[in-house]
This record gives sequence, C-alpha cells and structure tokens, in this order.
Amino acid sequence: MAAQSDVVELILDDHRRMEDLFRRMRSVEADRAAALAEFADLLIAHGLAEEAEVYPALKRYKHIDDEEVEHGEEEHEEGNRALLALLEVDRVGSDEWDEKLEELVEKVTHHADEEERTILNGARENVAMDRREELGTAFAQARGKYLDANCGAIDNVRSIVDGK
Repeated sequence: MAAQSDVVELILDDHRRMEDLFRRMRSVEADRAAALAEFADLLIAHGLAEEAEVYPALKRYKHIDDEEVEHGEEEHEEGNRALLALLEVDRVGSDEWDEKLEELVEKVTHHADEEERTILNGARENVAMDRREELGTAFAQARGKYLDANCGAIDNVRSIVDGK
C-alpha cells in the first residue's frame, strides 16, 4: 500500500501515463485532440508539482545531485515549449502536428528517462520511505490543484513558457 503515496512511484505512474497518451496522440483511430488536452494538463501539473514540492526537498539530500535537479527544471521548460508549439498547430493530424508531436515526445521522453535514472533512483536509495510518502502526498495535492485549474489550457501554457 505504501507505493500508493511514495513520490517516486507517483512520478513513475505519471511518466507511464504520458507514454500512453503519446500512443493515443500518434494513433489515427484515437481522439488525438482529447489525448493532447489530457496530456497538456498532466505535463503542466506534473512539472509544477515536482518543482513546488519535490525538487526543493530532494536538494537537501547530499546523495542527490543538485545539478541533476536543476537540469530537470530546465528540461521541464523545454517540454513546456514543445507542448506550446504543438498546442498552437491549427490542424490535428497535419504534417506540422505530427512533426511537433515528435519533438514533444523526444523532449519529454528524454527528461523522464534522465529523471528516472538520476533523481528518482537517488530518492529511492537515499530518502526514507516515510519522507517519500510525505513528499508523495504533497506532490499529489499540488498536482490535483493544478489539474483542477485546467493548467494545460493554451493560454496558461503560453504564460508559463513566457515566464509570466
């Protein structure tokens, strides 16, 4: 049952959900626009919650590299810019849409892979389970608040990318 609130497992669950949404966005049989909307909310909520609740706490552990955490934040920015570029494409399924989708997939997949190998493995090895559960609760609450606020709406993504 502990895995339900372990921040590492919650983040990994989000990464797997993002992969599933990528598959839906690539599928001509799926509702690609709906998958993109769900993905946009999840990506923004996930990144904001990590940066608000998880990353600052993990920087306090000596065996978790601060530079990796800061690099993760930079990669969130790259993913957000790629998301905005896809959201701004007029026609779902057009060549431009497919091109922007692949750029988004590359950015987010690269970040998730790196984060899993560095930050999350470091957290799993160096952060006690009770602290990971506390962080998981804080992460889930922040993520839920952002999801409830429709954080993946194009105007919100644009303001995040523009730093407003």
